[in-house]
Amino acid sequence: MGLDLLLDLLVPRRCLGCGAAGAALCAGCVERLRWLDGHLCALCGAPRPRPEERCRECRSRRLAFASARAAVAYDDALRGFVGAWKERGVRGAAPLAAGLVIGAVVRPQVAALTYVPPDPDRALRRGHHPPERLARELGRRWALPVAPLLVRRAGSRRQRGLPRAQRQANVQGAFRAFGRAPSAVALVDDVYTTGATVSAAAAALLAAGATRVEVVTLARAVR
Repeated sequence: MGLDLLLDLLVPRRCLGCGAAGAALCAGCVERLRWLDGHLCALCGAPRPRPEERCRECRSRRLAFASARAAVAYDDALRGFVGAWKERGVRGAAPLAAGLVIGAVVRPQVAALTYVPPDPDRALRRGHHPPERLARELGRRWALPVAPLLVRRAGSRRQRGLPRAQRQANVQGAFRAFGRAPSAVALVDDVYTTGATVSAAAAALLAAGATRVEVVTLARAVR
């Protein structure tokens, strides 16, 4: 008997959105997801009320990546799922997350996928790293190689809870690449909040030889 099947018999799965028995995200909660498939900012992927090349926020700031796309909005319908995946490594979460991304995000025209690297202490405590798991699931479905191109410098402070104005400064220089990056690469993360983390990671990839970095995430905060 497989380990997952044994665990399902001993500890039945429940939806992380509403608590109903069944999948990690039940059909009802999937229906309540806010898909990001309408008018989007050409750079950060934020939903817009009408077509325009860039949102007002992106016209007044510099970001290292060429574009960012997410499958769904990061709101109450997804918050419990993401939290449990990150902190408890819920079974089946990565394939489910990849399925959501595949259903909403166009396959990037890149040579390889990589992912935002973990803080070593948090990765050790959790025993897994959601962005890497998501990248590997997407790589399998998109038939793209996945390469660990980045490391996070020791001592970087967590982004969670920081005001927007402090996020960019907090991750400045937080990442470095090892080896040469492909010319076109997609950077995978779980949640896009302000773009500060993925922009800092993209800057490290550009410094390592990439000429275009596209960001792909499961969800993004919508303000």
